[in-house]
Amino acid sequence: MTRSRIRFSPALPVAGLLLATGWLTGCGDLTPAGDSPRTQPASAAGHRPAAGPRLQDPPELVSRDGLLKAAIVVERREVQVGDRRLYATTYNGAYMPPTLRVRPGDRIDLTMTNRIDQDTNLHTHGLHVSPRAPSDDVFIAVKYNHSYHYRYQLPFNHPTGTFWYHSHADMMSAPQVAGGESGVIVVEGLQQHLPPSLRGITEHTIALKDFQVEGDAIKTHPLKIGSPTNRTVNGQQNPVITIRPGETQLWRLANIGANIYYRLHLPGYRFRVIAQDGIPVRKSYDQDTLVIAAGARFDVLVQGGPPGTSRLETLKYDTGPAGNKFPRVDLATVVSGGTPVRRAALPTGIAPHEDLSKATIAARRTVVLTENKAGTKFYINGRLYDPRRIDFTGTLDTVEEWTVRNDSDETHSFHIHTNDFQLMSIDGKPHDPSHGWYDTIDVPVRGKAVFRIHYTDFTGKTVLHCHILNHEDMGMMAVLDIVAPRKDSPGK
Repeated sequence: MTRSRIRFSPALPVAGLLLATGWLTGCGDLTPAGDSPRTQPASAAGHRPAAGPRLQDPPELVSRDGLLKAAIVVERREVQVGDRRLYATTYNGAYMPPTLRVRPGDRIDLTMTNRIDQDTNLHTHGLHVSPRAPSDDVFIAVKYNHSYHYRYQLPFNHPTGTFWYHSHADMMSAPQVAGGESGVIVVEGLQQHLPPSLRGITEHTIALKDFQVEGDAIKTHPLKIGSPTNRTVNGQQNPVITIRPGETQLWRLANIGANIYYRLHLPGYRFRVIAQDGIPVRKSYDQDTLVIAAGARFDVLVQGGPPGTSRLETLKYDTGPAGNKFPRVDLATVVSGGTPVRRAALPTGIAPHEDLSKATIAARRTVVLTENKAGTKFYINGRLYDPRRIDFTGTLDTVEEWTVRNDSDETHSFHIHTNDFQLMSIDGKPHDPSHGWYDTIDVPVRGKAVFRIHYTDFTGKTVLHCHILNHEDMGMMAVLDIVAPRKDSPGK
């Protein structure tokens, strides 16, 4: 696979670089490289900045022989963010931390050390791994000056695509993620679903993060979603992405910020979606514009147009009368140039996936999303989050149908941990089963989404919530306990 950065081998003399940047790699390789309605002023976020430096993909920690052994230090540091120096809450001293690159069946041994004066923890968003300690247990609180050793075992049939990791500290997720605590995870193998002529194509991570400013620091509290913000790609503002005319590239589009939406558009180009939320689609599809809800991801193929320049932009987006109006903003400058290449035929079929359309339904659940008028409290089924309470119980090896009803006047980004799900319909309109699998979906104003979920492999207590993290922290989260079947159940 071709990337626009240099890979450092552990045999090279890079120890000084590792110490200076704070990367602790173990067995991994290091590859550097109140929400009331409001509108962001166009003067703050809708201008056209000059094209910046060439896009830098994040450094990478890469598994070896089935193991990624790494360490992450959470600390407050002054770092380069976009075009300025600001204090941020960093992983290993960087606003854009390393991408964790693993394969299905790998084990991840990750030691997190907390150097900030707040409890924190780590959630591997979208990974199908155990919700029990020491794996993806979001109920853990890592105290100041303490370390925690996470161990994750990926199944051998784990989907291949783009995921991410971030803080999931109770009532503190929004400020910690907004401050910088988020990075990308790649589960290798997506390119193997492409025809041989497209394997090894150039690949770019397009990690979308935004920051508000307060003095000499990234603002973390209180966060107002509609306030002026600075959108970045991999921590850069308006970087240049180069592509040859006709060339096919794989872009990993990931919304890894705390609260805001993206409505991506690249004039003169189309996005060929081959995976969503880390799950390869059965049948690829073209999109002129992609709405990426908070927490969501798309893996897309992009083909270089005629020589010239285009702007990767997020278009205006309105989340409803009680939500926010986001302005149009340039994110990156795409330059098509150099020696043209023959435009490849893009694949249609990508990878088979389970279809729950005719599955036996063991239970039906209803989730109702509401909020108070002031936009300071957010509810699931009329209740604020309580980590000590079990709100839903699912049984391993069964399929359930869930209806998520949004009884508020703003859209909500709904996410469930541990297992992904098949979207069946939005507002009664059937969803195409050829690309129906997600872990995060947008539930429209006064609308509803119906999905089916198959509990596989893992039992334990986990959560479901709105991934607009301000809403999660203000109560819009519930506890799901996945339990083993009763021994006296028929067929068990």
